[in-house]
Order: sequence, then C-alpha cells, then structure tokens
Amino acid sequence: MQLRQKRFMYIMIALVGLGLVIGLVLYGLKNNVSLYFTPTQVFNKEAPVGRSFRIGGLVEAGSMQRLDGLTVKFVLSDLHKSIPVTYKGILPDLFKEGKGAVVQGRIEADGVMHAQEVLAKHDENYMPPEAVDALKKGQAANAADKPAYPATVPVTQ
Repeated sequence: MQLRQKRFMYIMIALVGLGLVIGLVLYGLKNNVSLYFTPTQVFNKEAPVGRSFRIGGLVEAGSMQRLDGLTVKFVLSDLHKSIPVTYKGILPDLFKEGKGAVVQGRIEADGVMHAQEVLAKHDENYMPPEAVDALKKGQAANAADKPAYPATVPVTQ
C-alpha cells in the first residue's frame, strides 16, 4: 500500500467512527428531549400524543384539589385555554394558585395531563420568553372574544 492509500483509509475509518458517535449521541438524546407547549397549543392538539412534553402557564385560582394521599388536581392556563392536570407527588414549596408553573408529563385519552414533574416559578422578575408570548397571545385572544362594551348597556350617540 502506498502512503496516500493508507492516509485515505485512516481518514475513512475516522469519518465512519465520527458518524457512529454522532448517531449514538442523537439516539440517546431523542428520548431525553422535552418539548415545551402552551395550554392553547395542547388544546389545539399541536402537542405530541403518547410522548412526554412540558406545558407552562398559570395555575388557575380555585382550581387546586387535594385527593387521596399525594394526588393533586389543578388547572393550568395561558389566560385563553386551560388544561386539567393531575400529579401524584410532593409539590414544590413555591407552587400556589395564581402563580406560574411548568409541568412535564403526558396527555392521556381523557384529555388530562398526567404530570410526572411539577416545577414552580421561583423568581418574580423572570419568565421564559415562550411563556410571556403565550400569555400575551392569550390576553389578546380574550380581548378579541369580549365585546368592547357590555351587551346590556345601550350605546348612545
């Protein structure tokens, strides 16, 4: 074998090895990637079915119910659409109604998010850009759904 052929063979072996390493890393990350969706996106069925993902929003006031043991039911909202959530476990200390939360879990056939993990918003000054955009869209959609004046009040000119 000539020196040129040996170099070419070493380069090809290195490229195949690098391709294998990249393929294994991507395969390992496939199961650990958790996508983020808003309650409106979940309501519109844009979230993956049968896969774990994250949903973020505000815990609706008056929606939290403690069931038997450590099971808790609550509703997560982006001020436009709401998704019911059940969680079995210990909630974070900062988890409260009216505050932000991020929930990781799966949507089942009953339309309820069965959470595996609940994260509470820990800083009043920071909110993820996706959550801010979702809340703004939810407020804009609510404003578009409501009339500019009450229907019982006559409009005078």
